[in-house]
Amino acid sequence: MKNDTSNAVFSLVLPNVRALRAYEAKEIPCRVKLDANESPYMPANADVVADAMRLVELNRYPDPDASALKKILAGMHGLSPDNLLLGNGSDEIISLLITTFGGPVLYPVPTFSMYGIIARGLGAGCVEVPLDARFDLDVARMKEAISASNPKLIFLASPNNPTGNRFLDERILEICEASSGIVVVDEAYQPFAGGDGFIPRLADFPRMIVLRTLSKIGLAALRLGFMAASPEIVGEVNKIRLPFNINSLSQAAAVCALSKFDGINSAIESIAAGRDRMVAEMAGVNGVTVFPSDANFILFRVGDAPGVYARLLERGILVRNLDSSVGGCLRVTVGRPEENSEFIEALKGAVI
Repeated sequence: MKNDTSNAVFSLVLPNVRALRAYEAKEIPCRVKLDANESPYMPANADVVADAMRLVELNRYPDPDASALKKILAGMHGLSPDNLLLGNGSDEIISLLITTFGGPVLYPVPTFSMYGIIARGLGAGCVEVPLDARFDLDVARMKEAISASNPKLIFLASPNNPTGNRFLDERILEICEASSGIVVVDEAYQPFAGGDGFIPRLADFPRMIVLRTLSKIGLAALRLGFMAASPEIVGEVNKIRLPFNINSLSQAAAVCALSKFDGINSAIESIAAGRDRMVAEMAGVNGVTVFPSDANFILFRVGDAPGVYARLLERGILVRNLDSSVGGCLRVTVGRPEENSEFIEALKGAVI
């Protein structure tokens, strides 16, 4: 009877959803957690943030426009609040964009897997173009794919996850000029790369959208992402944004935390410095090929990725095993200095 019920339910699921595999975000017990690209640092004013959250009226709906938070974010980036739309993490915004504009959806690979998962789940066609040997955009192949498929949306994560590198600005701009659709520059890891990113270029490219998130800078628990774009694009996407999508607790905590951004900047600088030290030390470990990173994580290749992953976990250190998507590679998040040192020592013993 149970199998009959399961089969009946399965037959009702849309074929494009049946074909999907869910994104895996497993909680694996460990002593040193370096797998999820989180910041190892709490906000400098964490106590004040907790106090702000206690003042939230839990019996009332949130501000539907997150007005106070938008005002702070707009001021930080030289924008108007009309240029911003907030989401429950960048993932929600990616879903809203594909729902608004449809497909085909084009993106390079390897990259953030949710572009493809969400697009396929919504029934949009996907066009995947391999990166070049240096993990940068292969502009010639991207242009060929643009010409052949005329994508409605192009997603470019820079710095890219899982490779860690920024794409060359001129290559991103070439793709913007070659496309008649929307180009989404996903800058989840931009704070660790330095510079202003692509937000200042929005005025020059009316069909560009820039994604940012608070998840990587110490506020992952809040699940807050935002897109910056022209008011016209924001207005269209906002038509399908669910009401009250940013809860009151996240709004209050973010407003409070961002009011002390000097503390967040200090943590970002510490992480970037730790990343550079790790890259240099990992490069000296026999059997390890380390790739340059502009993010808060490092991609590296070893001879036996599953084995090294398991041996690190035996020592209580959790990294991300990417062997199935980037052959022979693991990804380590930059942690606190003592965590980074422990990882390096464990890596030396794990690479056989």
